[in-house]
Amino acid sequence: MSRIVLQESRCKGCLLCTTVCPEELLQQSQRLNASGFRVVETNRENGCTGCAFCAEICPDYAITVYRSKKGAKEPAT
Repeated sequence: MSRIVLQESRCKGCLLCTTVCPEELLQQSQRLNASGFRVVETNRENGCTGCAFCAEICPDYAITVYRSKKGAKEPAT
């Protein structure tokens, strides 16, 4: 499964990433970063498809998407 890593110190809360996520994984949080902006957070652990639309649209390079390898098996839970 792919995953999203947010660098909160860079986020200015513009919410552009929330508009392009096809899985609607991103939302504005109640937390403030050191600059006083309400940062973005993921609203659930799983579901990222690895499309990286959020990282591409982020003007502050605050998002990194780690894609799972094709054919990789999920760990048993």
